Amino acid sequence: MVNCGLLTVKNEPVPLKSIEVELQVQGHVATVSSTLQYTNEEQSPLEALFVFPLPAESALCHFSAKIGDQETVAKVQEKEKAKDEYDDAIASGQQAFLLEESDESEDVFKLSVGSLPPGQSAAVTFIYVTELSVQADHSLRFCLPAVLNPRYSPPGTQAGVVSEITTSASIPYSLSFTATVSSPNPIAKVESKCALEPLVFNTDRTNAKVSLSAGHKFDRDVELYLYYENAHQPTAIVEAGVPTAKPGTLMGDPVVMLSLYPEFPEAIMSSMSTCGEFVFVMDRSGSMGCAMHNGPGAKMRIESARDTLVLLLKSLPMGCYFNIYSFGSHYKSLFPKSVEYTEETMDQAVKRVKEMQSDMGGTEILEPLRNIYSQQCIPNHPRQVFIFTDGEVGNTKDVLQLVRNNADHHRCFSFGIGEGASTALIKGMAQEGRGHNQFITGSDRMQPKVMQSLRYALQPAVIDITEVWSVPAGMSTTHLSPPLNVLFHGQRALIYAQLKGENQTPDSQGTITVKYQLAGQEVTNTLNYSLKPAENSGLSIHRLAARSLIRSLERQEQTEGAEKEALKARVVELSVEAGVSCSHTAFIAVHKGSGEAVEGPMLKRRVPTAMRFRSMPMAMACAAPPMGKLMQIFTSFVNVGVMMNIFFLKKKKYIYIGIRRRQSSGEWFHCQKAENMTSTIFHILQLHCSLMLLGLFFRLCFLYFCFRKEK
Repeated sequence: MVNCGLLTVKNEPVPLKSIEVELQVQGHVATVSSTLQYTNEEQSPLEALFVFPLPAESALCHFSAKIGDQETVAKVQEKEKAKDEYDDAIASGQQAFLLEESDESEDVFKLSVGSLPPGQSAAVTFIYVTELSVQADHSLRFCLPAVLNPRYSPPGTQAGVVSEITTSASIPYSLSFTATVSSPNPIAKVESKCALEPLVFNTDRTNAKVSLSAGHKFDRDVELYLYYENAHQPTAIVEAGVPTAKPGTLMGDPVVMLSLYPEFPEAIMSSMSTCGEFVFVMDRSGSMGCAMHNGPGAKMRIESARDTLVLLLKSLPMGCYFNIYSFGSHYKSLFPKSVEYTEETMDQAVKRVKEMQSDMGGTEILEPLRNIYSQQCIPNHPRQVFIFTDGEVGNTKDVLQLVRNNADHHRCFSFGIGEGASTALIKGMAQEGRGHNQFITGSDRMQPKVMQSLRYALQPAVIDITEVWSVPAGMSTTHLSPPLNVLFHGQRALIYAQLKGENQTPDSQGTITVKYQLAGQEVTNTLNYSLKPAENSGLSIHRLAARSLIRSLERQEQTEGAEKEALKARVVELSVEAGVSCSHTAFIAVHKGSGEAVEGPMLKRRVPTAMRFRSMPMAMACAAPPMGKLMQIFTSFVNVGVMMNIFFLKKKKYIYIGIRRRQSSGEWFHCQKAENMTSTIFHILQLHCSLMLLGLFFRLCFLYFCFRKEK
């Protein structure tokens, strides 16, 4: 699914010239600063759109724009207000910048750079913080996503921002990347598939600096694997609040981030379950025929998925049950229902898996999941669902809602195949399904990841998880993370909490005790931590905690019977207070320009991200056919009616209404010279239908009486 409008028929250049990224890693938390340099080399004002990926768990906390020597720092606003301010600024001849999260998927963002005059340059900077994920070999993985695969939206669904994803086989902008890593434990090594300059360590190896080799093209994800010595240990970091913020608020109080590594009793671990129903769900859509990455010798995604599934099939315990589903635009299962795992059924399944191809059309994952959930579970065989997909769906939130609604009857283990897999979908399914996620981007790390997920699936489910906090007298805690609903032996669990009240002694400590039921036994894990705030931590933990709380409230908002307006108001309040964007807010920056209204249609340029497609015809440009004179006259008549209706409504924004943005798609039209009759009429009917009908009624009555009078 490649969108039109990527380039003009004359192969005019896109305006994004370079990206400069600085990464600061402190322990398990990464702060990423990206600066994008734009230049308008065309003869008309333009609006540049850049739809790009960010990790789903990240907190976007800063956005600024610099034109010449003047820098404008963006503010977080309710999304519709921010969009209105962006429209007004462009309409009055000012430069404006809007950064918003997609309503459909939390790992997709759209940056709009508006009304850049010919020859003008602008640099935009955004900063986000994110947690580093722990891998099967105990390394910490950082991924700077370059690839944003087009998302398939099933018929009848609204695609929104994800429909504006634009890809290209060649990337016309470059990347410079520098990483600084600091850790309380010595840094053993740093690995990456990309070419790196030699590492520079300090004396005790607690700090390291590394950068990409010169000339790197941003056509594939940049992955770093950080290895710390003795990293597999519980830790706690307390971060002081903002001195100027009001005590008792999220930003005014200290916040603690706890990293727990639950330890299950050896007696339970030695008697791992050999029973279970394992349902494997294989994505066989057309996009699975793309390469895993842009590097040499890259496998096709379907090949990697097949290898992953075959490894799992050959590792299942005897006596369990299993089945395999394939899906694309439709779905089918290997067996009518799950069968017992034997040598015969395993050989039959392996043979069929090796024959699988990416030949089933689109990526419609909802229907096979509904079919799986509708079937009765096998007694004494807990259901474990393993999903293999490149994550190219446009209805992510619908999929997560379905998994969430059935979380009591299964555990979900998700595998993102290839670069560009949606982190919102892959991580979201595992989180909602109380399972675990893995990203398979190459063959070198596949086996340990697969076996780790299988070990987790064979562990008994943890139930009745409770947390008990203990702090000194005069203090209290407010939980900021979603309640723990899944624990695995040795797998890190992150918890955020707000510390309220006054800490009377500098050496005081707090305690958290996590209790849960495991295979009929009560297990307790305890962590003691210092309440003294860490130095030089900035506000990264506060922002991650705010993001965690916001995500929890957004999930509540999607449940039936929820007080949606109250939850939305709380989410917007938290987002503005913490300076962290969410689905209901956006960053808006306005640079004061000439103050002259834009005349004529503004050009639009979509900035491409790296593409993962096989050879196929790709439309490089689509221009709306010119309208006939009669249509232009009719359009002008309709627009006059709209202007009159706006005037009668006493709108404040009728001073300049020459340009309006269609909210649903982000497309622009000019009222004096409409370039797309369909979008124009749709917009008018959507916004002013009732008033126009009333106005036309009165005008027809007036003409009728005039006609009668002349007769």
